[in-house]
Amino acid sequence: MPEKEEVIERLEQVIDPETGTSVYDMGLISDLEVGEDSVSLTFTPTSPFCPLGVRLAVSIKKSIAALDDLEEEDIDITVEGHLNKEQINEKLSSGEL
Repeated sequence: MPEKEEVIERLEQVIDPETGTSVYDMGLISDLEVGEDSVSLTFTPTSPFCPLGVRLAVSIKKSIAALDDLEEEDIDITVEGHLNKEQINEKLSSGEL
């Protein structure tokens, strides 16, 4: 059974080439669930039209699929939940980004 920490470590290795930051650290992963032999998560690209979104999703899937004792990985890609201008400015001013 994969441990949640193992999954997070794998996600931290998937780097957005434009920012040099992992998809996990950027907050692009949500609904992470680790089961007995499965992992499911939602990936939200940085924008609805992110040119690297599919490439990053493939990298996420390959990274997760390489875990031992894993029979199923479910990666859901969504464009819902993107930060609006006010939220981005608030995060920038608070030092969260």
